[in-house]
Amino acid sequence: MKKTLSILALSILPALSLAAGSHTGGHAAPEHGMPGHDMSTMTKAASPIGQPGDSAKVTRTIELTMDDSMRFTPSDIQVKAGETVRFFIKNKGKIAHEMVIGSIADLKAHATQMQKMPGMQHAEPNMITLGPGKRGGLVWQFDQAGTVDFACLAPGHMEAGMVGKVKVS
Repeated sequence: MKKTLSILALSILPALSLAAGSHTGGHAAPEHGMPGHDMSTMTKAASPIGQPGDSAKVTRTIELTMDDSMRFTPSDIQVKAGETVRFFIKNKGKIAHEMVIGSIADLKAHATQMQKMPGMQHAEPNMITLGPGKRGGLVWQFDQAGTVDFACLAPGHMEAGMVGKVKVS
């Protein structure tokens, strides 16, 4: 099982690292029992989806709910470039849901991986998985104007329409 998870982690790490910006840990982190390395020292250009935010620099909190109708509420969010947002997320459903921030291409690619490995757990700064009735938070800084997508990548959820957009002006 560890070998399978390690192979999976290493095969999707490049896509996740692009989606998450600079970070440490994640799927391929030693604390998760999988080989990995600290990516925080890697130099990267600013990501069009943004980067993990600093809790001390949060400019506002956006409450978001997920439910078994396979929807996020709200599903369209407006922010300003440079803004650091805390998403306060509640799963109102009876099954697990997640919120993953990324480009639509990266989200679709990861959703395909999730179809193959439905028990995959996430531990990246651009992702949160919540069980039924659970609450959690995610802090994200939106660096550039444009559109940033988010979705639930549990198998079948994105395909059922559990997606949203952050419009960055």
